Amino acid sequence: METFPTDAKTLVSSAKELENSEIQEIDRAMMLRCIELARRALGKTAPNPLVGAVIVRDGKIVGEGFHPGAGQPHAEVFALREAGELAEGATVYVSLEPCNHYGRTPPCTEALIAAKVAKVVAGMVDPNPLVAGSGLTRLREAGIKVVAGVEEEACQKLNEAFVHRILYRRPLGILKYAMTLDGKIATSTGHSAWVTGKEARSEVHKVRVGCDAVIVGGNTVRLDNPQLTSHQPDRNNPLRVVMSRTLDLPKSARLWETSAARTLLLTEPGVNREFQEFLMAKGVEVVELAPLTPAKVMAYLYDRSFMSVLWECGGTLAAKAIAEGAVQKIMAFIAPKIVGGASAPTPVGDLGFAAMTEALTLERVSWRTVGEDCLVEGYLKIKD
Repeated sequence: METFPTDAKTLVSSAKELENSEIQEIDRAMMLRCIELARRALGKTAPNPLVGAVIVRDGKIVGEGFHPGAGQPHAEVFALREAGELAEGATVYVSLEPCNHYGRTPPCTEALIAAKVAKVVAGMVDPNPLVAGSGLTRLREAGIKVVAGVEEEACQKLNEAFVHRILYRRPLGILKYAMTLDGKIATSTGHSAWVTGKEARSEVHKVRVGCDAVIVGGNTVRLDNPQLTSHQPDRNNPLRVVMSRTLDLPKSARLWETSAARTLLLTEPGVNREFQEFLMAKGVEVVELAPLTPAKVMAYLYDRSFMSVLWECGGTLAAKAIAEGAVQKIMAFIAPKIVGGASAPTPVGDLGFAAMTEALTLERVSWRTVGEDCLVEGYLKIKD
């Protein structure tokens, strides 16, 4: 897989060379406010990052803003507009290093310099090679005091999908599943409603808000008839993606109703043209890929400018997605239930491992309770 040079990764992993020992609690508080503002655009900015900005003068917030989407002004511009003349001599907090290049919009560094701000506090360095520290350098050269690395870990977490896309030229793949304490996602008959409680399902809905697409296979459509929306009015609904080689799918599936959310059907060339026409008449987008594999799908979604892709598929497709490097993050909801059954399905199918020493070990693991269930999150090691 093609990647950017190591120096770009170094810029992402740490901004310590730019940190200032005089970071105050107000700096941390304002950066957390930037993150809060940025999250208002969850799922709407791809391929751009989530960014929030706050302008403070004489201890008071005089301007705020966030980036609402690609092609629209950046967070700093909205904050400067709100602050007006009060921006002169003020401190600007921004969750990501201000851009220093012309893209769809002019450089934010020049807007900050023109506003005569006194100080800029950035949460993290931008991993984009077009920026990669040059924005902070430009501000320093203009006589503006610069501090970076404030609440860096939280800012990195906010834009983990953006960072992954920049470094690896693929969307961030997140495998989400719900299983019982004995590792089952359904009973031996295939019944799965519901493995986890309402709180956990509500958490999944929130995760969908921040994703550009959610993927399932044909078996999930047939057995679960999912809706795959965020269930939150006025919030983002991801593109619902169905992968199917056979198109042996029910015409009554809820995913074919596209008034609330868009659906994309991915299949192989020439498969069941009649059913393809039926779906297109319903407003479903149909695309043929050869071969129809998780890796090919992620490359296709990258070309469509996606940053984060949520895999909510069954065990067979999940195993293929992991094996092909289409998954980097795991979100496992574990319910305090036991159903047993030798033939009951598990969240990940056969990976071909014969020894425990071959098992994939998650990194940066965290866990928390969600209602009566437990959520374990972690990351698979990325192979360069």
